[in-house]
Amino acid sequence: MRTDKEGAAAHDLRHHGDAEVRDDGARLTDLAVNVRANTPPAWLRERIAESLTGLAAYPDGRDARAAVAARHGLPAGRVLLTAGAAEAFVLLARALNARQPLVVHPQFTEPEAALRDAGHTVDRLLLRQEDGFRLDPAAVPAGADLVVIGNPTNPTSVLHPADTIARLARPGRTLVVDEAFMDAVPGEREALAGRTDIPGLVVLRSLTKTWGLAGLRIGYVLAAPETIAELERAQPLWPVSTPALAAAQACVEPRALAEAAHAAHRIAADRSHLVAGLREFAPDGLTVAEPAEGPFVLVRLPRAAAVRRHLRDLGFAVRRGDTFPGLDEEWLRLAVRDRQTVNSFLQALDQAMVLATY
Repeated sequence: MRTDKEGAAAHDLRHHGDAEVRDDGARLTDLAVNVRANTPPAWLRERIAESLTGLAAYPDGRDARAAVAARHGLPAGRVLLTAGAAEAFVLLARALNARQPLVVHPQFTEPEAALRDAGHTVDRLLLRQEDGFRLDPAAVPAGADLVVIGNPTNPTSVLHPADTIARLARPGRTLVVDEAFMDAVPGEREALAGRTDIPGLVVLRSLTKTWGLAGLRIGYVLAAPETIAELERAQPLWPVSTPALAAAQACVEPRALAEAAHAAHRIAADRSHLVAGLREFAPDGLTVAEPAEGPFVLVRLPRAAAVRRHLRDLGFAVRRGDTFPGLDEEWLRLAVRDRQTVNSFLQALDQAMVLATY
């Protein structure tokens, strides 16, 4: 575990999984994007469609905001709805007067990109494979007044203990925890959403991953009322559309929460199947970052760039890992899919690894 002040130039912080399936992506089986397959469900599409009759009116987010607050047992003043979690990172970078921001990597790169775009100099704490990409709170410099960490972390799939992350909090520090994939963890164990006893805590949630709403853009921030007020002042008017507000309200209802909980258990089972299959490639030099707890798995293998190209020729898109600070071109991220898809992928991986040796 080490700090790193290297600039953004060494990594393409704006490269994301969707780049792997653009243009000719329709012909590929997608293991590059971490959106749950076969979503949004029909009932959610219907709720969104019903909202279209109200498009003549300006969006009114009060009901959706209250519903999200109730879902986490919070007052509405601790909730801000955003156009996806990515907008929240931009708001944090622009609205908060951080002097020494630090991002814990490898993780989702938009927080650092947003901070740099807002003119901040960003420090990095690089977690290491030999430590299981685990966080030691003592490694975070005392002077860092804005700390960003994902949980479970994209792309490592590490689920950090809530108590470990809470130890990062201190007076004068904003602690940003990206929980975009927490609803894919059975029981949402280690979640900090809803906590009000941790000073400076800001939790980000996304509804795009579990519910297949990446094209609609809907997420939210949970934080102290004064922080929410600062972020809200940085937002444009009517930042969340009426269909997105309808989706937010629908996705936090009891029926939706039960469906998400069921999906989380299914993802865990499918992930175990994927990891078991990947372990069969250990003699060929493939290693899996374990234990994986998110809806994706990080793997390291020889000639990963060539393997990725051959997988594409064989009909599978996977996410390159070298755009994440702390990783290099030997890493790939794989989204968890159903067993039939995984079995087909493992067969293609076998072929791709053989082809990459030539």
